[in-house]
Amino acid sequence: MTRPNIILIITDQQRYDTIAALGFPHVDTPNLDRLVREGVSLEQCHVSAASCAAARASLFKGHYPHTTGILKNADRWRRSWIESLNDAGYYCVNIGKMHTWPYVTELGFHERFVVENKDRYLEGRYFFDEWDKALRFRGLIKQQRELYRKLPDYRQSLGAFDWELPEDTHPDFFVGDMAKWWIESTPKKDPLFLQIGFPGPHPPYDPIRRYADPYLNKDLPLIPVTPEELERQPPALQELRVHNSEIDHDSVIMPLQITEQQRHRQRAYYLANVTMIDQKVGEIMESLEANGYGDNSIVIFTSDHGDCLTDHGQSQKWTMYEQITRVPMIVWAPERFNGGQSVEGLVQQMDIGPTILRWTGVEVPDDLEAVAINDAFEQPGEFQGRPYVYCEQVRDGVLTGCRFMTMVRNQTHKLVHFLDEPNGQLFDLVNDPDELNDLWEDETATGIKSQLLDELREWRIRSGVHTKDWCADYR
Repeated sequence: MTRPNIILIITDQQRYDTIAALGFPHVDTPNLDRLVREGVSLEQCHVSAASCAAARASLFKGHYPHTTGILKNADRWRRSWIESLNDAGYYCVNIGKMHTWPYVTELGFHERFVVENKDRYLEGRYFFDEWDKALRFRGLIKQQRELYRKLPDYRQSLGAFDWELPEDTHPDFFVGDMAKWWIESTPKKDPLFLQIGFPGPHPPYDPIRRYADPYLNKDLPLIPVTPEELERQPPALQELRVHNSEIDHDSVIMPLQITEQQRHRQRAYYLANVTMIDQKVGEIMESLEANGYGDNSIVIFTSDHGDCLTDHGQSQKWTMYEQITRVPMIVWAPERFNGGQSVEGLVQQMDIGPTILRWTGVEVPDDLEAVAINDAFEQPGEFQGRPYVYCEQVRDGVLTGCRFMTMVRNQTHKLVHFLDEPNGQLFDLVNDPDELNDLWEDETATGIKSQLLDELREWRIRSGVHTKDWCADYR
């Protein structure tokens, strides 16, 4: 079989529990459901960072954030394994969000049509991306934080607002339509690497209202948030709650006390954004199949991390709950892999990088910390996965209460470590899958706590030895 085209679709801040066919029937995602039915789904795919740029750099470099040195948004990153695809003859195109810094660095792409965060305020505030240009050409003013702040209910909206500009100017529709335009108007590239980055459902949660209405009238599952849980959270997470109640990151203010009605409305708007993206994924699939990319292509769908959406009393990301670290990973290639299969082994999201390289016949560098998981798709019933997965987050403009946070997780337990702090988190994921009962101080859990702390130490040492030559060419 000839080298496949690779279409990598990445959303921003999409939780695992947002696709009906993955077991969450309250979500309307017919096109993603098709990918699940006809593809292979990784049930336990975990990102390696709890914020956008660090997670994406890890994905496209194949190293953990502590190795790349890209630990937060606006840390410079300009190199990736996409360069190897380029060198091997792939035509490489990015349409939408990548979150590189600078935004327009080549990164190995022949063409880039950059669309970045919907609400850029801390960095890139005055950067004009393709979406900004289109709005300006049409004489439209982008919905943004300065305008949302004028709304009388701004502090109570939890970042959920109606999209009131023309429907085709919504950023997720804009990116989807641009991807369709490129596929339909550009002479066929063989082979092709196409990365499509949707800005949503990252906040502001701003769907077109007709997509939100059905969710507003649905019962949506919400994990209970109790005073007992909030009181037991480590100081860094308690400080994070206060911070997010005072500062409106991405147009989201989350008061310390909110109602179930507020929670439900925010969740409805978020899921409406997912449904809008699902519609565009379906249209992109139609364009691929109508323009010669349907037969010898591998379509990959994933997200860079999730969103607490008020679960655990937290806003957005910057924590290590499953709502953040666990993301969808669906691989569709009917000619290559039997569809309708799921894989339960633990994987790091960055493992898809060397897997892509193997599919394309490109040599995988020996020093990558990501590992190829081709067997997960070719022999899913026998795939065991990693014994542990890890996630990291450094202090930044939002997570201000700790220097560095690290998560280690196996199939049964999760531990969260705060650098130079005596506190942490420990969860029994078998008996407490919603992570409501922190066992950090529980004497009956000292054995598993010591095991995971030991693994955290050994992992960092192994990592340093394994990657000792990654910068040899720059010494």
